[in-house]
Amino acid sequence: MDWLTTITHTFFDIPSMLQVFPQLLGVGLVNTLIISIAATVIGVVLGMVVAVMGISTSRWLRIPARVYTDIFRGLPAILTILLIGQGFARFSQSIFGPSPYPLGILALSLIAAAYIGEIFRAGIQSVDQGQLEACRALGLSYAKAMALVVVPQGVRRVLPALVNQFIAIVKDSSLVYFLGLLVGERELFRVGQDAAVLTGNLSPLVLAGLFYLVITVPLTHLVNYFDNRFRTGRRKPAPPKSGLDELDEVQPPAPITLGSNT
Repeated sequence: MDWLTTITHTFFDIPSMLQVFPQLLGVGLVNTLIISIAATVIGVVLGMVVAVMGISTSRWLRIPARVYTDIFRGLPAILTILLIGQGFARFSQSIFGPSPYPLGILALSLIAAAYIGEIFRAGIQSVDQGQLEACRALGLSYAKAMALVVVPQGVRRVLPALVNQFIAIVKDSSLVYFLGLLVGERELFRVGQDAAVLTGNLSPLVLAGLFYLVITVPLTHLVNYFDNRFRTGRRKPAPPKSGLDELDEVQPPAPITLGSNT
């Protein structure tokens, strides 16, 4: 059973996992969540702008939105991160110092905005055109009708897709490692890899993978829950009424009996 011992020592060495666990929890997990949440928030704001530009009737707005979406969806994420992280390093140093941490968040935000913009665009365009026409008939301007009626309905329909995009950002946050983060800025993958090099086995990386699963698996089930909830609706179907009750409703009233005169 030498092969079983080798596999256990390589991937499931408990002392190595326990040694790196505090760093994964206190440094790696915190930075992964900061990068992912910040990139998602910025991506949602930029994505909404891209979506509104993409459905605009003006070509001067629609064409740039289409070009932006095609570029950042077509390039590999690692290439975008390296181009932004290394290309804007000099500008970033004067603002944020030598840390590439903000540039990594910016790169993930730009990538997320391209995907989230398409998600928002699909959600907005799925709303029935009659909703907009009814708002215009009531005297609302196009901007107010979109902001108050159409966009909220479209966003509600794409919430599961937005959660899926957040899961993708959590996993892509590991690519920021290639920019060379500082010790206190390392995310889960970088902490696990550094520990794997020091201990000589891959158990710390396996533990880092378990941390990713702890984040992504519950979110995946949450997506499925919201998807089923939105498909079936919140109201439960009313139980069928008895046919006898309906017959009672259509029965003619009892004849009125007139009293006899004495």
